[in-house]
Amino acid sequence: MNGLNRIWKFFKSSNLTWSLLALALVLLVNFFVRPGFFALEIKDGHLYGSLVDIINRGAPLMVLAIGMTLVIATGGTDLSVGPVIAITAAVATSLIGTETGITHTPLVFVFLISLAVAGAFGLWNGFLVSRIGIQPIVATLILMVAGRGVAQMITDGQIVRIFYEPYFFFGGGYLFVPFPLFVVAGAYLIAWLLTRRTAFGLFIESIGINARSSFRGGINEKNIKLMVYMVSGLCAGIAG
Repeated sequence: MNGLNRIWKFFKSSNLTWSLLALALVLLVNFFVRPGFFALEIKDGHLYGSLVDIINRGAPLMVLAIGMTLVIATGGTDLSVGPVIAITAAVATSLIGTETGITHTPLVFVFLISLAVAGAFGLWNGFLVSRIGIQPIVATLILMVAGRGVAQMITDGQIVRIFYEPYFFFGGGYLFVPFPLFVVAGAYLIAWLLTRRTAFGLFIESIGINARSSFRGGINEKNIKLMVYMVSGLCAGIAG
């Protein structure tokens, strides 16, 4: 009984209470509407089912949410994540090549260059917000509008298809469960270590609560915001 009371007290005090209740309600409705919704099966060593598909399709959004959470924690927002995804994917496909399945660029360099581009766009947003002083919604709106055009310029406005198996594996491969889930887990672990095992997370929360007091307390608000937007750009690049 004491254990149940502790769980109930934690549940009442948690900020996730209503979110978890809403999720439970959605799952309950799906259970009655589609009886096979929770069914899972293993084929050829792979786990399949509606829940697996939902989590797999939501993996890019999970990675985006990690970066966006840090941005929102500083009192900002990032509208440019969609175009950064498009730009990163366009850069990666241009490095790999098109429909031949043959690439002259090592895969590790494809990832490093693509993520460097995504991080550079994140730094651009952070520069506009932290150094120029533009409101985050306006600063990131610039790249939101221009970014898709940049992606189309890279691909010459064409729909590019990639048949390079090692690259495909990161977005569509399986290690019993879809491989993108491991990417999400890795991104989450890195973000958790940064925010809970270093002073970086404390600085972010401090700036989000009161930026002026944080500045007077010795926290370099501009540099923290610059780093946060860069992390958001990197998360968008990983999703791309």
